[in-house]
This record gives sequence, structure tokens and C-alpha cells, in this order.
Amino acid sequence: MRREIMFRWEIVQAVTEQRVFGIVRAAGPGEAVAAAEAVLDAGLRAVEVALTTPRALTAVARLTEQRPEALVGAGTVLDAAAARAAVESGARFLVSPNLHPEVIRAGHRYGVPVFPGVATPTEIVRALEEGADAVKIFPASAVSPSWLRDVRAALPQVPAIPTGGVTLDNAPEWIAAGAVACGMGSALTSGGAEAAGRRVTALLARLAQAGVRNPG
Repeated sequence: MRREIMFRWEIVQAVTEQRVFGIVRAAGPGEAVAAAEAVLDAGLRAVEVALTTPRALTAVARLTEQRPEALVGAGTVLDAAAARAAVESGARFLVSPNLHPEVIRAGHRYGVPVFPGVATPTEIVRALEEGADAVKIFPASAVSPSWLRDVRAALPQVPAIPTGGVTLDNAPEWIAAGAVACGMGSALTSGGAEAAGRRVTALLARLAQAGVRNPG
């Protein structure tokens, strides 16, 4: 199966369509691939491999080759060099814990959307001015869905993706507060393939029950 060619806006739409994507951090590329495949097999369409994983780009390249139908991204992208290396390894989207304009420019140069990390309304506006395709609210554990609801009252145009501390219990609350999607790490992916699969199935069902569009 050949990988589908997609424009940036199409990738953003596909990554956020289920209102959740997985985040994988592992001890090495083999473990990262196994964790990613577990959530993909359970029904997720998008997964991010954090560059804090040793040889993370090996995992990105392997997943891109083995799962061309999946949307595989790279996370913890801190500079333009890492952004380009991730894209060359096959990453379809880039996520950062911070706001670095050069990462946004590098991703866009190669047709890849970028979700930089932000923590305040000032950072959110600056990220949008720099061309961010969505903003990663990080760490989400430091704020709450009601905080996002209040921010969106002033900035309703913000495509927000809370990440860091999002759980199975509060993910629907974030979506109800206006988030376009949630990024979820160990709360979704830990405990092996069987446990991760059960969590993904349960979460997609909860999001569907909350009235969230879910193609999976």
C-alpha cells in the first residue's frame, strides 16, 4: 500500500478526526514500534513518537514503512534540524513542547503541519501568528478544561490540543471545552498491547458517546 499524499490541512483534519492521538515514549525503537502498533491495531489512526525515545527516528521510519495507512508523527521536536530529520524519516506531523518559530517554518517548508507547545494566551496568539496549524496546550495537567473554555471565549479560533496529564476520564471534558483533539501518552499506551487496546477501545467509545465524531 502506497502512502497517500496529503496537504497540510488534510493531515491536520485526519490527525484530529478521532479527537485523540497516541504518544509513544519508549526505551528504544523496537519498543516504540510495538507500542504504536498496539494503539493503531486498536483503532487509532494517528500516533506520535517522541524524540526522547532513543533512535526514535528509526521507529518513525519503520512505522511509516510498515503502516502506510497510519498518520505517524514526531514529538519533542526542539529545533529545525530535528524537524527536517523527522520529516525525512517519514513523520506526517510535528509536535513540540515549546514554541520555536524555526520548527514551524521547517515543517511548513516540507508540507508538514506543526503543533507547538503553549501555556498562556500570549503564547497561543504568538503561535498562531507564526503559522501554527494547531497549538499543544502543555502541560494540560497545569490547567483544566474550564481554563480552555475561558480562553476560547476570548480566542474562539484556537485549535487546541491538550497534552500532558490527559486521562481516559477527562479527555471527553477537554473535547467538550473546545479542544480539537487530545494527545495521550502512558494513560493510553502503557501496560502492553492488550491493555492499551482495551483503553483505546474504551476511549473511542466514550468520545463517541460524548457526541464526538469518530470514524474508527
